[in-house]
Amino acid sequence: MSLAVAVVGGLDLGFLEEAVRAATGPLGLIIIAVYSFLIAFVLPLPSEVVLVANLDLGIPYALELALIVIVSGLGKAAGSVFAFALGHGVKEAGPVVRALRRSPVDIVQWSERTTVSLARDYGYIGLALALSVPFFPDTLSIYAFSVLEEDYVNFAAATFAGSVGRLVITIALFGVGVAVV
Repeated sequence: MSLAVAVVGGLDLGFLEEAVRAATGPLGLIIIAVYSFLIAFVLPLPSEVVLVANLDLGIPYALELALIVIVSGLGKAAGSVFAFALGHGVKEAGPVVRALRRSPVDIVQWSERTTVSLARDYGYIGLALALSVPFFPDTLSIYAFSVLEEDYVNFAAATFAGSVGRLVITIALFGVGVAVV
């Protein structure tokens, strides 16, 4: 189990991390894709946990690891596009934004300021770079960018690149599974 177990609405989500850790075979790839999809828009869980899955697909481990990274990136890109659509809905939903602005920490103002700066300075490359930071929650960045941007294809490409980048950086810095076990 990871050091920080996410609890959403009173529900302990540690079982999802454990499902990824225990995933094997081709079904394991589906579990990784679904997990990555969910963490893109709703779950505050670490995306790096996919690196500890040992799918035992009967192929060289380096190829299996590359497959895990690609499937996770595709799952997160799909989840990000879903978040993108939701973000546009939130942009139109004044009560949601007003409620967030009244919270003790003005998350909306901070994320808008940070996101506007990244979008203005680096565009979709800024999103990819933000999502490449290991162990940094990316749901907020995804929603913040989704409110400002309009291009689904570039958004999906940037989230895919950032997700793959994060996993590659994690592997390079910590080795496989070391940082998330």
